[in-house]
Amino acid sequence: MKICLRRFAYLVFLGISMVTLVSACNIVHDPNIASDKQPVENCRTVQHIMGSSCIPRHPQRVVTLNSFENTWALGIRPIASAYVTGFPIPKYLQGKVDRVESVGDYNNPNIEKILRLKPDLIISGSQLKGIYKQLSYIAPTVVLNTPFPSPPWQESLEELATILGKEEVSQQFIDKYWQRVEKLKQALGDRHKTMVVSIANTSSEYGIWSYGEKHFSGSVLKDIGLQRPSSQRGDFFYIENISKEKISDLDGDVLFFASWEREDDKKTLDKLKQSPLWSQLEVVQKNKVYLVGTHWHSSDIYAINAILDDLEKYLVNTP
Repeated sequence: MKICLRRFAYLVFLGISMVTLVSACNIVHDPNIASDKQPVENCRTVQHIMGSSCIPRHPQRVVTLNSFENTWALGIRPIASAYVTGFPIPKYLQGKVDRVESVGDYNNPNIEKILRLKPDLIISGSQLKGIYKQLSYIAPTVVLNTPFPSPPWQESLEELATILGKEEVSQQFIDKYWQRVEKLKQALGDRHKTMVVSIANTSSEYGIWSYGEKHFSGSVLKDIGLQRPSSQRGDFFYIENISKEKISDLDGDVLFFASWEREDDKKTLDKLKQSPLWSQLEVVQKNKVYLVGTHWHSSDIYAINAILDDLEKYLVNTP
């Protein structure tokens, strides 16, 4: 009888232990359960596409899981960011930002690494809505509206500035942009009403592309009042996989060829230049093709200003 009682007591103890162990594991892994980190003091509540978050008024350890350039421009230097794998840091950012630690790709960040960095604020794009709860468990997380195609560059800058409490800084950038646009208009005179400017790109992965008025670079040309080839007019982002037989769609008074600054892109463009159809373009015969950098693909305020620099260089200062 005593043996049976001891065996029963042992089984009860074992059952309680198992329940306790399972409960503990659930607490560790469930992002809805509060962690043991200290609550954020002196925070302010901000709205974003996943609801609201109370973020530090003066964050010191920010991790960005979308592009970090605008965060830097607004005066907050991230400790880490996600990057597009296989692409170098663009030349237009050199001397303006420092490379920060990588936490993986935009679509697949390393959550364990983010946790080890102990951020006090995480800024994410909407492509990562699925892991919002996990990120929020690490630190207050804000999810920006980043659909594809992306919103206009000004809208993205203003949204981030509102989140970070940097509205005055973003407005200064926008005001300066419009001042530069007006200055370019004056420098071009009536030419901006008749000059046809084309934007294209080529890569081994995606062939030949051209860019519409909704693209970041296209919106800058539209603000200045520059004209576009008929195939590039309209409220669209880009046209991809243009065949060599339709390369005439790229023609214009000026052609900006936007590179990703990879060696592979240079080789692909060199191969395209060997095509007889390339040499038949009027813009090629007039020697008005300009190879420009990654900033023509980008929407941060550094990129937008770099596009304006190119327009001034090639349309105003180049004979």
